[in-house]
Parts: sequence; structure tokens; C-alpha cells
Amino acid sequence: MATVDGVPASTAQLAALALTNYGHFTTLRVEEGGGVRGLGPHLDRLVRDCAAVFGAALDPGRVVAYVREAVAGLPRPLNVRVTVFDPALDIGRPAEPAGDPHVLVTVRPAGGLFPPPLRVSARPYRRDVPSVKHVALFGQLTLRRAARSAGFDDVLFTGPGPDGEPLVSEGCTWNVGFVTADGGVVWPEAAVLPGVTMRLLKEARPGALVRPVSVAELPAMRAAFATNAAIGVRAVRAVDGLRFPADDPVLAELRAAYAALPAEPLAD
Repeated sequence: MATVDGVPASTAQLAALALTNYGHFTTLRVEEGGGVRGLGPHLDRLVRDCAAVFGAALDPGRVVAYVREAVAGLPRPLNVRVTVFDPALDIGRPAEPAGDPHVLVTVRPAGGLFPPPLRVSARPYRRDVPSVKHVALFGQLTLRRAARSAGFDDVLFTGPGPDGEPLVSEGCTWNVGFVTADGGVVWPEAAVLPGVTMRLLKEARPGALVRPVSVAELPAMRAAFATNAAIGVRAVRAVDGLRFPADDPVLAELRAAYAALPAEPLAD
């Protein structure tokens, strides 16, 4: 069931979102015990993006209440998507009326926390307003579709560096990190969505570098991985024809660090 502000969503509300495709969201994973890793950062993202997208305030307590109601009695783990949108928004006059955000909650069963490794294809792309987790996914999904049609699992985005050399940025719906030859972790410095799982891993394993990562230096990396709330830490076993091991011990350390993070309860 999809709910808007805690009640079943109407056809008119869902049609408004589908036709305007304007809003923002976050996806969080509710574990078997009912908690969410990074609940606070997920709520912070929704509040920040609501101000950026609608110029409006969002009550995080209201969001938690809607999520708690939506997952009550359902078998877990669950992936919960919280989408903030304005059903009254006019595509011709998007600034009128002033933002009146509503909260759409949808729920689906979650898969395993650490899925099998990915094979990805690197392709040039930069998302619109990359700092916001917005609902406009056409460009990303077009490239994911092309990559899958070519036999890959997903797509890795690149963009031009200061000297024109291609730099790695992020995956289609995930952040990417690399393990260096000496066992360090490096996150690409680029215009990317600041993922909650990436943030949690930076805090759990301090000392990681954030710097530009060129496509040309990928052969020197020891391993690669993808992160988001649904998959945790997922090995990347190939970027185009370049292969990486899926069993690097640093990846196991990152998974253990993420699994050990306490889940915040969806408390009253």
C-alpha cells in the first residue's frame, strides 16, 4: 500500500506526482528489529532537500510517524521509500502556490544486505542538481538500461576533470568507493549525491581519503565497491574490461563495520 500523510494514497495524488515528476525522496531499510541505520541522516536529508526543492519546512517527527504506521505488522527487513511532493503543484507555474509538501510512503520487501558483486560500465553523465536526491531519474535509468542491454549489471558515471581527463563520480543509484594498493579507502571527490551509507562508513572507518579519482588510475586500485541503504556494501567486480577481486579483506572490514552500526528505532 502507498500512503500519503498516513492515509491510503488517492489516484489523483499519485497522478499528480507522475505527471509533474517533481519532488525528492530517501530510501531507508527497516531491519528485523524495527530500527533503521542512519535514521537521523535520512531525516536530515529530507528536511534539507524539502527546503531546497519547495522552500518549505518538513517536520521529521511527522515523517517517522508515517513510516512507523506503514511498516506496522509487516515482515521485515523492508525497504521504505519516503517521497516528498506537492499534489497541487502546477507544471506551468511550479512556484505557485507556495510549497505544500506531502509525504508519500511506499514499502517493499528488502533483499540481502550485501548482494552479489556488480559488473558496471563507465559512461559520461552528471545528474541534475546532484546534491539533491530528487525524483527525476530519466537520465540515470536511460544509462542503466543501456548498460544492462550491453551485458552489465549497472552503470558508473564519469565526468571531465580540470584537464579534460575523465573522473569517476558515482553509480546510478549508489556511491562508489575504492581500495588502494596499500589497503586505504578513497571516495571520489565530485559533484555527487552525499549518500547516507557513505556518510556512515566514513564515520565508522575514519581516515578514508576524498579526492579526484581518474578512470586512468583504476587499474592501480585493489578493489571497488558500491554503497547505499538497500545494499550496504556491494563489491564491484568489473568496470568495463577491468576486473577487481570481490573478496578483498577491506571489503569484509567495511561490511562488518556497517553491519555493526546500531539501528535507530522508529520510536514514538
